[in-house]
Amino acid sequence: VQLVESGGGLVQPGESLRLACAASGVTFRSFALKWYRQAPGKQREWVATIVIGSSNVAYANSVKGRFTISRDNAKNTVYLQMYNLQPEDTAVYYCNVFDDWGHGTQVTVSS
Repeated sequence: VQLVESGGGLVQPGESLRLACAASGVTFRSFALKWYRQAPGKQREWVATIVIGSSNVAYANSVKGRFTISRDNAKNTVYLQMYNLQPEDTAVYYCNVFDDWGHGTQVTVSS
């Protein structure tokens, strides 16, 4: 599976970003696609999961109510809409399917 993340950038606290993860080499049916993030000096942490082919989603407590994961089956793409971003959300964001990872996209939240 090939995964390409995009949409990262530099924003101020309280602003929003939408990340995208384009997947290829996999049939967009029933599998779990996960977003993780890794801040400088910290371990990679799970952020959200969506199960392609169902309505099942899950979020880490740290982002629940602020982040929304969704998919576009026609584009084989999963999105992570992030609202009310805070400095602690600063990290490289990665998407993951099975044992495959993208290269990540940097999100920096700073005033």
